Amino acid sequence: MKQGTTIITLDNGYHLWTNTQGEGDIHLLALHGGPGGNHEYWEDTAQQLKKQGLNVQVHMYDQLGSWYSDQPDYSDKAIADKYLTYDYFLDEVEEVRQKLGLDNFYLIGQSWGGALVQMYAAKYGQHLKGAIVSSMVDNIDEYVTHVNQVREDLLPADAIAYMKDCEAKGNYDDAKYQGYVDVLNDNYVDRKKPAAISHLISTMATPVYNAFQGDNEFVITGKLKEWEFEPHLKDIKVPTLLTFGEHETMPSATARRMQKEIPHARLETTPEGGHHHMIDNAPVYYSHLAKFITDVENNTFND
Repeated sequence: MKQGTTIITLDNGYHLWTNTQGEGDIHLLALHGGPGGNHEYWEDTAQQLKKQGLNVQVHMYDQLGSWYSDQPDYSDKAIADKYLTYDYFLDEVEEVRQKLGLDNFYLIGQSWGGALVQMYAAKYGQHLKGAIVSSMVDNIDEYVTHVNQVREDLLPADAIAYMKDCEAKGNYDDAKYQGYVDVLNDNYVDRKKPAAISHLISTMATPVYNAFQGDNEFVITGKLKEWEFEPHLKDIKVPTLLTFGEHETMPSATARRMQKEIPHARLETTPEGGHHHMIDNAPVYYSHLAKFITDVENNTFND
């Protein structure tokens, strides 16, 4: 399979940026978070797995609206209504799989990408060897309860009151408010910030992010308010790895429940990791991932 970058044309006419790294007969398709984020924290995945003694071809792409891929005009309501939906992004994964020629492969997704993995494994699981859900729960209400608690644990009462006042007024651009968001991000989202993925401008596709999430990771004002996948966990039949950071925006109690409800699931936690624990503690994160893939490949996977 071709290494490096390939631009694929979707049936809808839009173009997606894709990239393949690594060698071997094992294939892993990586889905980024956001929604509206990009592929960058998966760029060294093939190298990290090779350090663990595992040769894997890692395929990544920027979802529609994100970074290197086409940017629809989401200010056009008809376009937004058509493409800013769960169903669109789920079926986009399947179309990318087809156009890259993947089958009998592993699917990994972080945060929003982890929601797509859950949906894909339940609907298109016949194409998968295994599914990896990284830092994503099946129930948004439990997430909201948890992120409210972690910010109350971290910030003083006056800061919490200020944030809540800004949120009630929709005043998300307030500099002081955004300063508190930065503190929260430093502790629970991006605990380690490698220079290699820093940018002079934001790479977030804000129209996509705002439509689903809201202004930041600690408020949910978009479509993700309705995220509830627990009734469908039983439909995920493939071996599944759930991986969460020790210091995480996603609640570990929910992760433990998911591990029990998905028929064949293993749960791993990355010490000193936040929401992006593949960066915060790469050696441990990728040792968990390599062990999972190896166990599935050797038919020795157990819960």
